[in-house]
Amino acid sequence: MSAPAGARIRDRLRMSTCDAEVLRIVGDHLGGHARADLAERVRIGRVPVKDNRRAERKRALTAVSSSRWAGAITRASDDQYQLSLRCLFDERTSLRRTIAEIRQRLAVPCGSRVSGVRGYPSRAERAQKQRRVQILDVRLAEVERRITAGHPAIVVAGRKLARSRHHLAAAGLTATQWRERWDAHRLFLTADGESGAPYGNYTITVEPSDGTVTIVLPEPLRHLANAPRGRYRLACTVTFNHRRDEWLDRIIANRSVRYEIVCDPVRGRWYLDASWSTPTTALPTPAGLAATGARLLAVDLNAGHLAACVVDAHGNPVGPPITIPTDLTGPTSQRDGHLRQAISELIHPARHHDCAGLAFENLGFADARTTGRETMGHGRRGKTFRRTVAGLPTARFRDRLAGMAHHAGLAVVAVDPAYTSRWGTQHWKAPLQQQSKTAIVTSHHAAAVAIGRRALGHGIRRRPGVTAHDQRIVARRATGQTALVPRVRGTASPPRTAGTPDPGDKTCRDRSNRLAPFPVPQDRSGRRPAMPVGSDGAADIGPHR
Repeated sequence: MSAPAGARIRDRLRMSTCDAEVLRIVGDHLGGHARADLAERVRIGRVPVKDNRRAERKRALTAVSSSRWAGAITRASDDQYQLSLRCLFDERTSLRRTIAEIRQRLAVPCGSRVSGVRGYPSRAERAQKQRRVQILDVRLAEVERRITAGHPAIVVAGRKLARSRHHLAAAGLTATQWRERWDAHRLFLTADGESGAPYGNYTITVEPSDGTVTIVLPEPLRHLANAPRGRYRLACTVTFNHRRDEWLDRIIANRSVRYEIVCDPVRGRWYLDASWSTPTTALPTPAGLAATGARLLAVDLNAGHLAACVVDAHGNPVGPPITIPTDLTGPTSQRDGHLRQAISELIHPARHHDCAGLAFENLGFADARTTGRETMGHGRRGKTFRRTVAGLPTARFRDRLAGMAHHAGLAVVAVDPAYTSRWGTQHWKAPLQQQSKTAIVTSHHAAAVAIGRRALGHGIRRRPGVTAHDQRIVARRATGQTALVPRVRGTASPPRTAGTPDPGDKTCRDRSNRLAPFPVPQDRSGRRPAMPVGSDGAADIGPHR
């Protein structure tokens, strides 16, 4: 997976009542013009970039704000418009997939199966699906119309908050509380960074020495300035404890940093967010990791826990299996914190075992979540499976793991999830249990081994007889490592194993400095091969370690 393209940090602004009032006035002024510019951008529709009239819109906004505020507003309007269009395209794809799945099942009689397609079990459910497909057709027609016209529906502050205005009792809000949240989300206090400007941003500037924050006021609000050149200086300061060194390196070198002032009306707090882009680094490929002999920490994502296992460069499990519980219940902020804690617990054993990266399944249930019951089953088993899928934070886990592993100096390899659980249980659960005498090995740990082997480019299936439960007591050769010996035509040539001596004349010296038939048997377990019994006195002491 690619490394994060940017960074974002936050610090609290402990402002006075006067500073908060000034920021509200500035945010309301800029927010009103930002919403007007967004509406104008939607009216322009889907046009090439050169025809979006951004320069014209920016000149009109400069007269009521400033050149830099106008640039930030037009940039935000264009980004919001493009994001809304992508959401429309995704919704159209989702609706088409769902309608096709339902119609395919409607074409099959109730209670029967035709060409692998199962009909609905009852007429009542079939009638409900017929009504549902009609509703979805209407929604799809509306989405198609908006895409054709290039006019997506955009609600500043969110459609959910707008709808809750008519259901205040159900939302647990009063009219005053709703108004505070609505106004806070519609403020515009975002300033794009500029390389070469003082401390990376001229509009919102943070002094690296004492952390004071100054803001350039729009032209109609210059009478509120308390600093030279029409600027307003806040009485509070910021420190940015998280990733402070990176932030200081950028602003001292006058490299661009984007700032955004955010109001949280629920807690009654103000925050300052700083963000910047990071240079892309070339990450090692799986083949490169295997060539360097590095280890990987393979992770199997499950509902309720993470199963992990360390895999060496040859694909063999090292050490005991690892189980990390994940409690993803509660509010969104708590779930994100629990997920970060679980990833932190993954990074610690990866560093302890000198792993070069982490490997996990590139899971994605977007299609299954779209069709819902049509593909994930009905009844009790289907409901259980849908709850399990809902409890897997695949996208959030992937994003969080990529960011945190990159900062820890670890590579992240995403592999195909096909048959990892089935083949891992079949080929690696029993050897793992034999290797781990005290830990309880589950099928999820075996799947983690399969994921690690696939990330290193090895096959998942284990050849029979490669590993024994105790090599000090049991001497066993891999019966699957067969090779035919060239013979004269017309004679039978039974397959020989790697331990069968080659009757050829060529000889070479093995590790014990003795003549042995060529080729020397290879033991992929990483241990030295056992010496043949009866060759000399050293063979009586057992195999070398």
